[in-house]
Amino acid sequence: MKKKLVVLTGAGISAESGVKTFRDSGGLWEGHNVMDVATPEGWHKNPALVLDFYNQRRKQLKEVQPNLGHQILAELENDFEVYIITQNVDDLHERAGSTNVLHLHGELLKVRSISDPNYILDWQEDLNFGDLDEDKNQLRPHIVWFGEEVPALEEAINITETADFFAVIGTSLQVYPAAGLIDYTSRETPLFYIDPKPIKISNLKNPLEVIPEMASIGVEIMRNKLLSFL
Repeated sequence: MKKKLVVLTGAGISAESGVKTFRDSGGLWEGHNVMDVATPEGWHKNPALVLDFYNQRRKQLKEVQPNLGHQILAELENDFEVYIITQNVDDLHERAGSTNVLHLHGELLKVRSISDPNYILDWQEDLNFGDLDEDKNQLRPHIVWFGEEVPALEEAINITETADFFAVIGTSLQVYPAAGLIDYTSRETPLFYIDPKPIKISNLKNPLEVIPEMASIGVEIMRNKLLSFL
């Protein structure tokens, strides 16, 4: 039976593919204040701006490709039962071939009803005013905005609790509740932390291996270390 590897990924792994992140630019995301385009308040204040913003992000997604970090994580399914828990809203893990991907913060290529959070559709093109659900309610981006609950969190916790290995890649570990997932690992679970600028993790009970590299390089190093456990 394969050992279970759970991987929490953040903006750093997608940034290598050319996906822009607001973390890199002082709270601005593609020139916009995050509060204007990634909050319920921003949506109510100027939904046209929000729709256009995510339409641009969706277009950008068609211009980028998975990088070596994504590809190696997919290849690790040959040797491990791999679960990806991602804070990213792109589909690069899926395109690289990963088969168990849980999106904590939603997905760019899906939309949902403003009145029914369970009414979710796949969506590849622009989302416009007048795009409605079956009950004539406007559709919105399927994104968990700041201040909204994270519906997938409970599933993420359940996955994490039974991990044999846990890896954190390309996230500052400062975005909660995702950053708190480490606390749900077993005390004996080895932890890999891949980030070019790793922060100190306080009160950590696990064996920790810090790999201060970009995702594509760090994941290759991690793969070699993981295979040594088999």
